[in-house]
Amino acid sequence: MTTTDTDALEELRAWHTALRAQFPIIAANPELTYLDSAATTQKPRAVLDAVHAYLTTSNANAARGSYTWANQTTALVRATRQRVKEFLRDPVPERSEVHFTSGATEGLRTVARDWLTGLLADGDEIVVPFADHQANIAPWLEVRDLLARQGVRVLVRPMPYQPGSGDYEPGALAELVGERTRFVAVTHVHHVYGGDMNVHRIRQAVGPDVPICLDAAQSVGHLPVSMAELDVDFAVFSGHKALALPGSGAVWARNARGPRFVPGGWDGTPNTSGIASLRAALDWLDSAGIDRVERWTTALAARLTEGLRQLDPYEVLGCQRSLAARTDVQQRRGIVTFRHRDIDSGDLGFVLFSEGFMVRSDSHCQGSGGEKQNSVRVSLHVYNAPEEIDRLLRVLSTLE
Repeated sequence: MTTTDTDALEELRAWHTALRAQFPIIAANPELTYLDSAATTQKPRAVLDAVHAYLTTSNANAARGSYTWANQTTALVRATRQRVKEFLRDPVPERSEVHFTSGATEGLRTVARDWLTGLLADGDEIVVPFADHQANIAPWLEVRDLLARQGVRVLVRPMPYQPGSGDYEPGALAELVGERTRFVAVTHVHHVYGGDMNVHRIRQAVGPDVPICLDAAQSVGHLPVSMAELDVDFAVFSGHKALALPGSGAVWARNARGPRFVPGGWDGTPNTSGIASLRAALDWLDSAGIDRVERWTTALAARLTEGLRQLDPYEVLGCQRSLAARTDVQQRRGIVTFRHRDIDSGDLGFVLFSEGFMVRSDSHCQGSGGEKQNSVRVSLHVYNAPEEIDRLLRVLSTLE
């Protein structure tokens, strides 16, 4: 951020007020504060209207009929594929592919099952981020185990992390990568620590030829994401974390390294209402200004971390240098996770809900290389307000 969190919040105040009013569930529940957008986001009226319009004017199956409604649905699916490429700033859209899935978990499994499995030979190595979300760990281990049953041995190497911060360690990764390294899985924004994982440094570390798969579940819909700038081979995200309906998501494949990405199996009926919602959500985010969304949520996170570091019983997870509002390192991207020294995180979650705050309080589906104790996660989006952060801090301060 080029301005302080206070400057950004004041500058964008009118913008935020207008956008917040567009979320029916938020407007209808003023006594509640939703702080779990990393799990799923709320939906603006434009997305709900788009789904209603689709289901009441042209609902049909895609690529299976020659009548008007079927043709309109087929066109919707094709247009949304192009819309995803545009939103991701695809540098060569005529070469890439977009495959719709039920979300990031299925998307990562599709890359693993239908692409990576055929790439690996006996003795090959892959790098897996064991302190990230389970969805970006389990599919790669499943590939290893599947090939092992076929007599093909694949070595899984753990992604190196910087101690204490949760950030990747590109220098150690460069030493880890060898001539048998065939694939690296990474995360764009960490779902617990809230940090941008600096994926551009991963490309520098692994060299120009190793394919990289990006879990973008916590970045798409939250901040600008550019495939022109991030030299990765796959980007996978969930629609429901980007203001679209549950059961929607996509795999973007660059098709520049390794074999062309071709999803296996029969191309069945797509989630057409979810696809309609995804297109509307991307349009809404572009209209709102995804850069402004990032500035707003980052400023709110800075406001929260600044307050928490002044409350003695609380430990904020991740990089400690990013807690101050005026820090010399990057701020959290709308996700702040913490523990109380004496109160169990599950109990703290119940206490906060009794005060009207909806937060996540568990292990957050983190892998075996991550935190060993549960914690409370606050995750933000454009509908959250500074007053909600201030009230949360006041409540937390009474639990010292």
